[in-house]
Amino acid sequence: MVTRRLPPGARIYAVGDVHGHADKLIALHDAIRADLKRRPAGSPFLIHLGDYIDRGPNSAGCLALLAQTPPIPGVPTINLMGNHEWMLLTALDRPSAAAAELWFENGGDMTLESWGIPIGTPVQRWREMIPTAQIAFLRGLPLNHVLGGYVFVHAGVRPGLALAEQTRMDMLWIRDEFLDWDGPLLPEAPDSVVVHGHTPTYVPVLRPNRIGIDTNAGRGGPLTCAVLDDGEPRFLQV
Repeated sequence: MVTRRLPPGARIYAVGDVHGHADKLIALHDAIRADLKRRPAGSPFLIHLGDYIDRGPNSAGCLALLAQTPPIPGVPTINLMGNHEWMLLTALDRPSAAAAELWFENGGDMTLESWGIPIGTPVQRWREMIPTAQIAFLRGLPLNHVLGGYVFVHAGVRPGLALAEQTRMDMLWIRDEFLDWDGPLLPEAPDSVVVHGHTPTYVPVLRPNRIGIDTNAGRGGPLTCAVLDDGEPRFLQV
């Protein structure tokens, strides 16, 4: 099993891929509040691993909720970028039919509809129709975050490269090279555990070097939160 000691009183709540299901995100935040009430922690921390948009019915609602500071009062929060946010920003910054089509193939049409933007609207007009605060929120999303013995990133890391040398594309998109690696992942922190989403599974994945928590919320599965403190990882699901 994976156990990593955090500073005394610290607890991390890490939330997997939401994919437009604002109702599940609200319910999971409620479950985190209830968990904190049952098991108080002096220093709780909340981190979302990206892919807030696409596929589900209310991506706009997800972004509006996460843009609050913080969504759970009193709990410091970090929101990471996922590859779906990257696809939308790419379409906005380099408007083209190809960029729009890539995003639509991955559920972006549902996100446009959540903003009330007709699917046939030219990509050049999207920027003026998406709430400015939500675009600013997306642009400010970091690619990774380190807390204690954990590294949080959307997709994963390329084994053998230091975190500072990881590319944006690997952190947002990598799969097999990362998932199949059974040894230390980061040379500067060989005992670290990478907590990630991106690759959907039926249940959370617990390995000595990584924890995967994309449990397919965008396609009918539950939304998962990993609870990390001094003991073994626990999981909340809605």
